[in-house]
Amino acid sequence: MQEFPQAKFCLECGFPALLPEKTEIKGSRGTYQITGLFGSRGMGRLYSGRQMADSQSVVIKEYLLPSRSFNADEARQRQDTFLRVAGVSPADGRNQDFRLISPWEVIADPQQKRCYTISQGNLESSQTLSQYLIEKGAMRASQVREVLNQALQTLQFLHTQKLRFPSGQVQQGIVHANVNLNSLLIVQNDLQYFVIYFCDLAIWERLFEPPTFAQALTPDPQQDLEELGRVAFYLWVGKSVDPASNQPLDPRNEQLWPKTSLDLKQFIYRLMGIETPFESAETARLALLQFPLENQITSFTKVVPEEEKEKCFRTPLILVILLGIITLLSLGGIIWYFLGRGGVQEEDFAEFNQLVPSFTDVNGVPSGVFTYTGETEGTWSVVLKVRPTSELTFAQLLNTPKPDANAQFNYQPVSSADIQMKSEPIEEVKKGQAQFAMTSLVDNLSNDLAEKQIAYDGLLVFVAFSKKDANLPKVLNGQITLDQLRQIYTGQITNWQQLGGPNLPMKPFAPTEPEAVREFEKIVLKDDPQKIAQYKAIVTTQATELTQQQIITAFDTGQAGIISYGILSKTWNQCAGYPLALVNDDKPPSQALFRLNGQPITPSDNICDKDNRLDVKSFTTGSYPLSYPLAVVYPHNNSLPPAGAKFAEMLTTRQGQCLITKVGLVPLQPIPDKYLNSYDCK
Repeated sequence: MQEFPQAKFCLECGFPALLPEKTEIKGSRGTYQITGLFGSRGMGRLYSGRQMADSQSVVIKEYLLPSRSFNADEARQRQDTFLRVAGVSPADGRNQDFRLISPWEVIADPQQKRCYTISQGNLESSQTLSQYLIEKGAMRASQVREVLNQALQTLQFLHTQKLRFPSGQVQQGIVHANVNLNSLLIVQNDLQYFVIYFCDLAIWERLFEPPTFAQALTPDPQQDLEELGRVAFYLWVGKSVDPASNQPLDPRNEQLWPKTSLDLKQFIYRLMGIETPFESAETARLALLQFPLENQITSFTKVVPEEEKEKCFRTPLILVILLGIITLLSLGGIIWYFLGRGGVQEEDFAEFNQLVPSFTDVNGVPSGVFTYTGETEGTWSVVLKVRPTSELTFAQLLNTPKPDANAQFNYQPVSSADIQMKSEPIEEVKKGQAQFAMTSLVDNLSNDLAEKQIAYDGLLVFVAFSKKDANLPKVLNGQITLDQLRQIYTGQITNWQQLGGPNLPMKPFAPTEPEAVREFEKIVLKDDPQKIAQYKAIVTTQATELTQQQIITAFDTGQAGIISYGILSKTWNQCAGYPLALVNDDKPPSQALFRLNGQPITPSDNICDKDNRLDVKSFTTGSYPLSYPLAVVYPHNNSLPPAGAKFAEMLTTRQGQCLITKVGLVPLQPIPDKYLNSYDCK
């Protein structure tokens, strides 16, 4: 490359050369230009790049199918397979972050016998755990434990959830089968907390191993656990290879292991299958979270050599007292850390800290006047009226979010006659009447439309506190199952006595927002036509025409037996009705509303004191079953100004996510209090 910058292959061995800067790669979602080389990882090369339409940063991974290793048929078959399997996403359409880097676009170039994955942003260029070991050496036991905690959570998701491939094929669970120090990335913030991401799944990574070296894939979740155990062993020891023999370290060599935290050592042994293996990633993670506290303390303390112990007895009394106080404070901090894991931790802010700071920092916003739309009674129409800052409504803030770009965004909502059949906002975008739409109905979008999630929305189910109802929240233990909810809204349960409550007729109410009703039909009623018909008959007779405020007034006036549901922005910050935790199948109850101390609300809490917040983790992990994404939907057409894409990009800045939180939606990641406490999200 130094001698012949435009060389396509090595003149000596014939191996494909590096891609020079300014090389353009064309895909179905856009054209990308190489701007530099990061290096290699796994079976490919990593380049920095940009999307030429809007200059958005991307990471490009190049895979090679050189003629010396693959004949024409083998290369073509691998490219075809690559296009079908390179990337996975939740089959239910949720844009939840389970810390797996999945390509934004995959491209196969039959002329050059190369394949590419395109990832938006710079996350895929993050440091691998292999690079971390070289730079910083061994991790402490507490750090290894946190790596395992996050990694097992991701593997649990991969192994158990329904996932969709680019081909459209849906599969119940997938095995990573390529877990190693190079396929795990570590993202750190300034406070040295970290987030672990998986990349390079074997199902597409190993397509590029030469046939003479490739091994048959054996999709076994136990393999992922064993490989993760080996990764943890290397991280704790501080290296993966014996310098003398140049062979991988043997975990059965007792001399290699640190002398602290024997429980962690035994746990890693079980992961690797050296001792009784775990049944699944879920059981392994549960065991990890139940570690005795004293074994975690050893990870933070220093071992005192025997010859120094005598000196301790000669320590002045005042110093002993001070040391005792410090020890108690440290112990209290550690107990708070491990017992308070249900709340938001500092490492959870890593993603937020990496966001572009504000609207003014978004490049490529086109000039002009752009019309966008949403449902007249939808969530976006509601939140635009909220005043998240001291002076302006959300609508006013978003009308000219970046004045220097001379871009004006005008909102014109429309109503859908039958949103189950057709979403009118999306139809407006298809017809060119609007540049983009704000909607939660992003399932089954046609190929000519693109979508970018900007927040989470959801439904709360609530009942009254009224004494006349014998305090329904306490009778229900603060929760209800989706199956019970389904039976209530289809007329199978008609009296609270059937759920262990008082002899009191039920009055199921429903909101008027079409998107809310559609999501309820999809999630709770499972799109069953018969159940939807029963639902419509029930809520029609129970005053569907009531507005949300009238329903809340009904709670306040003590009308007995009411149960209702509604969108977050209208219901989360009221206290006339108690929001119930939801139970989906055999999963634990999930509450959307948490107290400021990080604990879920209970029927004993005074939620009228306003010390409540929406729990971001319940939505981002998908554990709250009545959550769903809110997205910008825009034409998939590079010849048009990128108004929708840039509007979404501004809403996913730190400023945008902060404002979204203040209007009653759930951000894409936890936000530090210092941003939320700034009234104007500065």
